[in-house]
Amino acid sequence: MSYQHILLAVDDSPISIAAADQTIILAKALGSKVTIASVVVIDPLTSVSFYKNVPGVTDYYMEAKAHAKNILAELRLKFTNAGIEANTKLLSDQSPSEAIAKLADELNVDLIVVGSHGRTGFKKAFLGSIAQEILTSSHVPVLVAKYTR
Repeated sequence: MSYQHILLAVDDSPISIAAADQTIILAKALGSKVTIASVVVIDPLTSVSFYKNVPGVTDYYMEAKAHAKNILAELRLKFTNAGIEANTKLLSDQSPSEAIAKLADELNVDLIVVGSHGRTGFKKAFLGSIAQEILTSSHVPVLVAKYTR
């Protein structure tokens, strides 16, 4: 299988940097283009209109979006400097895994790359795993880059 278009799902963690580094290696080797996406989560217990009515929450949400845009810009530059065509997408959704899976379908990507702590057992069950959720909700292959210190 040829991976012509890779979707890299990121946040502001070292895990995402590890996943980005692996994506650069893979994209260079395969001549793939890359879309780097980040999801700013909307609180599922409130509606989007709630954010417009509460200044503190609005400020927090806007700061989160600005921070995500900065991360996307930094990563795009990293890919561009490595000679890889990269676009960015900033998504706002209630579920990061559903947003990434939906974007993968919309962009018709061949592979999703996501980072993971590699937790198991109780830690995984207690803390949840967006990587695991992407694995189960995606219709395309998912490469999970494990973060190690």
